[in-house]
Amino acid sequence: MCCTPARGGETPPAVPPAVPRGRRASTAGTVKLPGGTFRMGNEDAHANPGDGEGPVRQVTVSPFRMDETAVTNAHFAAFVKDTGHATAAERSGWSYVFAGFLTPERVRATRSAAGTPWWRGVAGACWRAPEGPGSGLDGRARHPVVHVTWDDAQAYAAWAGKRLPTEAEWEYAARGGLDQARYPWGDELTPRGRWRCNIWQGEFPVVNTGEDGHVGTAPADAYRPNAYGLFNVAGNVWEWVADRFTAIHEAAASTDPRGPGEGDRRVMRGGSYLCHDSYCNRYRVAARTANTPDSSTGNCGFRCAADL
Repeated sequence: MCCTPARGGETPPAVPPAVPRGRRASTAGTVKLPGGTFRMGNEDAHANPGDGEGPVRQVTVSPFRMDETAVTNAHFAAFVKDTGHATAAERSGWSYVFAGFLTPERVRATRSAAGTPWWRGVAGACWRAPEGPGSGLDGRARHPVVHVTWDDAQAYAAWAGKRLPTEAEWEYAARGGLDQARYPWGDELTPRGRWRCNIWQGEFPVVNTGEDGHVGTAPADAYRPNAYGLFNVAGNVWEWVADRFTAIHEAAASTDPRGPGEGDRRVMRGGSYLCHDSYCNRYRVAARTANTPDSSTGNCGFRCAADL
């Protein structure tokens, strides 16, 4: 998969559950969303037919809270310090890194994901060392944590007294009250010539001009938030949500949908700093993709939600 490669059946040991601290979810850094009915999905001509963005359907979500930003390295470090959690990437000994962040020698010494040579399986790559041995988190405390699996995200959410948002909650929140807009701020990618999200500019995968100010992850609160106060719900990092993936949706109205009860992939939303319209324009607010819950990459993180 171009967006986030799967491990190809190499499943790391099961993630041990985080130790809940009996805490209530903190409202700090969250926004209260009133819930309501919105039109979910899209029938964009640029969408990949296999992604299952359509049909457009009426969905109602109950009130809830959502993190303003993706979970940051600083947040995740506090979780690890409190619980001793070891991520799947740490326990399996490797994770996928974008080749453009590696020296030619290191690229040659690593293996690529099937069909996507820009993804390299790097020994030692994990949330603490995003590009592998020799890299670290200096200057990136406020950047979103990456190299976390869906299972790791679930463990963090349990520790924080929260949960992963449903896909419907995520899209409702990301839309910021706009009906069927392409992006969280409207239909124009760069209003008044200004970048509003962290995606690839140039020729993918060889030249990133960095016109938006970043060539890798950006701080989790970079750019202006949407009308609901949420940052970076387009670009920067993909975000795991609770639902299993399906490309088939009923057109009938629904309330608080939860996705299918079975399936081997979990949904991710929002796109990442590697998205480019020449191969992946999934930074649109209705766009979606999926991966296996044991997979980790350098462009996937998460944010949490909580019941009121």
